[in-house]
Order: sequence, then structure tokens, then C-alpha cells
Amino acid sequence: MRDLTLVFDLDGTLVDTAPDLIASTNHVLDHLGLPRVDADTLRPFVGHGARHMIERAVGPAAERMTPAQHEALLARYLDYYGSHIADGSRPFEGLLPLLAKFQAAGVKLAVCTNKMEAMSRLLLDALDMSRYFVAVAGRDSLRTAKPHPEALLGTIRMAGGNKSRAVMIGDSGVDVATAKAAGVPVIGVSFGYTETPVAEFAPDAVIDHYRELEPAIASVLAPSRIDGAR
Repeated sequence: MRDLTLVFDLDGTLVDTAPDLIASTNHVLDHLGLPRVDADTLRPFVGHGARHMIERAVGPAAERMTPAQHEALLARYLDYYGSHIADGSRPFEGLLPLLAKFQAAGVKLAVCTNKMEAMSRLLLDALDMSRYFVAVAGRDSLRTAKPHPEALLGTIRMAGGNKSRAVMIGDSGVDVATAKAAGVPVIGVSFGYTETPVAEFAPDAVIDHYRELEPAIASVLAPSRIDGAR
């Protein structure tokens, strides 16, 4: 697998960030004097970004706010989140040993996320995960963001890889659409953040646990081109 590039989404794919994103949303609600929202209600909206989470949590009152008020709430959210970015966030089960195995085998590992790059790096640093990745592309790293194909293709180039030997791993319809537009095989993870099951977006394969990733990679690439990291 030495010439292989694996590109991962971040939130809901590499790291279960929901606890800290939800806590940050409830911090905003506390500021507004509104009731907190439970995790089960907010979790499906995590992958849509901070603005969307805030709007869903605030409810109808959000429609009466001015753009300046929305920006002030977002700033409050981001300030709190940046200070509590890894209080409850953890890599998904089985991920870290697999990343170490891939890295030792010479696989190029990269992150392509619509989270801002600085916040993404802050999270990866806090969880001691930055050492695995040769490239981290956030929504502000390139000229485009997902679902534009150049977000993924640019990340592959940043990692020193080639799209003909690359695979995208993500949890959402945006990840699947990005990979398909870029002409890159895509594996969906079923444990991420999406209101619609990831299988319904028709990725090339779906995994329920990271123990299934290596066989899934083999299934989405031509067998003759897999030399394995076993």
C-alpha cells in the first residue's frame, strides 16, 4: 500500500466530536437564557456546521435575529469550542492502531474537512493525532470546500498522492458527493453524523467499525493493485 493515499473526513469519521460541539451549542443557549437541547436531538445536525447547529438549537427565535446577532453567537460558540475542543471528543474505536499500521506501511494519510484548518489542527494536536497525517485541508485551506471535487483533489496533491491510488473515507452525503465528483472511490462510515443513513448516498462500500476498513479498501480498488499492509 506504499503508493496509496487515504483521505479522511474529520468530524464523525476520525473523531467523535459531538460531545464538545453539542456542549458549545448549549453554551450559546445558556447565554440566550434558552433551554438546553439534549445530545440525541442535536447529534444528527453536527455535520452541517456550527451555524446550522446554533440555528436548529435556538429554534424560531433565530429567524428574528439580525445578521450581526448571528455572527455574535457564532463567535461565542467558536470561542468556547476552541477552549474545550477535546474535553469529550475521542477518536473512534479501532482507529488509532489502524492509522499507525497504515503509516508504518507507507500509506499517505490526509484529512479533508469543512472545519476550519486551524480548528482542525487544534483538535488533532489535542488528541495527539497530527503525527499520522501528512496533509490537513480545512474549508479555508484551498480555494474550494467540499462538495467541490477540488477540495479532495487538492488534498491528495498536498499529501503527495495520486487520485488513481486514493480512497476517501467519510460519514456524509457531502463526502460521498465530493469523492464521486473527483472520480475517487469512497467508503462511508455508518457511525458518523447524518440524518440519512450513509448507505443511501451509495458510497462504494460502507463500514460499521474500523476493523472493516482494510477489507473495504481492497473491495473498492482493483485486486491486482492491492499489495496490502498485512
